[in-house]
Amino acid sequence: MSDTAPRTGAVEHLARNDRLIVLGAICLIVLLAGLYTIYGAGMQMTALDMTRMARPIGQPMAMGGAQPWTPAYALLIFLMWWIMMIAMMVPSAAPMLLLFTAVKKAGADTRQAHRDNFLFLCGYLLAWCLFSALATALQWELELVGLSNGPMMTVSSRALAGGMLIAAGLYQVTPLKQACLSHCRSPANFLTRHKRSGALGALTMGLHHGAYCLGCCWALMILLFVGGVMNLYWIVGLALIVLAEKLLPHARAFAAITGSLMTGVGGYVLITGL
Repeated sequence: MSDTAPRTGAVEHLARNDRLIVLGAICLIVLLAGLYTIYGAGMQMTALDMTRMARPIGQPMAMGGAQPWTPAYALLIFLMWWIMMIAMMVPSAAPMLLLFTAVKKAGADTRQAHRDNFLFLCGYLLAWCLFSALATALQWELELVGLSNGPMMTVSSRALAGGMLIAAGLYQVTPLKQACLSHCRSPANFLTRHKRSGALGALTMGLHHGAYCLGCCWALMILLFVGGVMNLYWIVGLALIVLAEKLLPHARAFAAITGSLMTGVGGYVLITGL
């Protein structure tokens, strides 16, 4: 009697276990990052408090003076941005991580599959680490020139808020956005074209994929300055848009629709803010 069937069953069982391990790790990372964000990321108020106190776009609540930008405060803001990006972006990277693990398990690096998957994720998050550093610098500059409400972390000008919405909406339909989105939506194609071996290769691939993801989503993330960096409605809403762009069919049409909505809302906010 052939032992092909038992072997096939064992392979399928291992594959299911691998998927459960990867999905479990992703859920744990997102949960911890989400809780850190919800409970204030070290700020004086939680994200729940800031969400309840949110005002219309470009009309932040008048509060006390801004927090002085000491090195410790700058690090806190950077960590807030980076961990929030982890909570928002890792779910959309799940298909890539699952396929990467499956490919590694089927290849010569079977024993190192989970290590390489972890390194791939680290590389991916390094790209968003860079974005978080730039977002922190932008937040600092906006506060210095008086265009941001420090405690609530929103832009204080309706004209600027409208301009940011219009810019993000227009970016939705640019060739660069569409090219980056196509890479994010095609894990198999990405792994085929950018295959590297070893630990350094996994880290490099993750960073490469993160760069495509950053090129796809940076303009959406900048809109957190419009709605409130710690506004949970905007955090969840933007995360769902990112997830929909990467998983739903007809991504180009979806991006065009969301871009049109952002541009329209931005135009209204801009005109009423002049």
